[in-house]
Amino acid sequence: MSKMTRRKLGLLSAGVLLAAPAVRAQTVLKVGLIPSEDSRAMLAQSKDILDAVEKNLGMKVQGFVATDYNGVIEALRAKHLDIAYLGPFSYVLATTVTPVEAFVIAETAKSGRTYYHSQIIALKSSGIKDLNDLKGRNFAFVDPASTSGYAFPLAGLLKAGIEPKRDFKTVIFTGAHDANAVAVANGKVDAATIADRILDAAVAKGHIKAEAIQIVWRSAPIPESPMVWRKDLPDDLKKRVKDAFLAIKDLNWSDQGKLNGFKPTSDADYDVVRETAKLANIDLKKHK
Repeated sequence: MSKMTRRKLGLLSAGVLLAAPAVRAQTVLKVGLIPSEDSRAMLAQSKDILDAVEKNLGMKVQGFVATDYNGVIEALRAKHLDIAYLGPFSYVLATTVTPVEAFVIAETAKSGRTYYHSQIIALKSSGIKDLNDLKGRNFAFVDPASTSGYAFPLAGLLKAGIEPKRDFKTVIFTGAHDANAVAVANGKVDAATIADRILDAAVAKGHIKAEAIQIVWRSAPIPESPMVWRKDLPDDLKKRVKDAFLAIKDLNWSDQGKLNGFKPTSDADYDVVRETAKLANIDLKKHK
């Protein structure tokens, strides 16, 4: 091979390298949020947390709220989101369709805990005092992928021998916990499911009066809603994201109120949710 030929090949190779697009580092972290409350309220009440993550991470953060729980799961599966705030049950569902993993969980300042409860509420004026009184009534769940708004109360109802489709007059899904509080307060339904902390928030906002509420049923402790990431994110980005959340202290976050901060969590912490789904006869693979 002549010197001229080698020189031409060298210049050609250099040209190819220069023409090749540079691999760009990720500059935006896309965060999904389940619509546990009205979507606009969810974004507004998550602003402090998202701003703190952006500051700690040194990367722009964009929040997204889907119209329903499954919308966030599908956005993760399509890689339109990098991380997401999911309910415990919607997280378990997500793991059956796309590689995601829980990494941190919030600790609320009010209770100093990383768990909450599902409840079924009615108005005292309805005369409903226990689960048997629900028969023949109008009932509201939150969302088929909701932990405290569907999976846990469904398991509780079935354990008590109550089959919603058979024993309730009507069954609806409102799409949000606060909507359930309003539905009960306005008489749209006789009883509804709701997370205890979201009921507290609904009372504080004047959506329903505390003295008018009858707690018909209350679940065992449920692990708090986790932040999850796509497993295929770069390991260095995962570490930075986790550190960004763990550095957050004393901020308000949506229905959870003021937080002490975030604590590490793992997939195994949600096995109790998987067991509850079995008790509720929910086939996770068919529940999508």
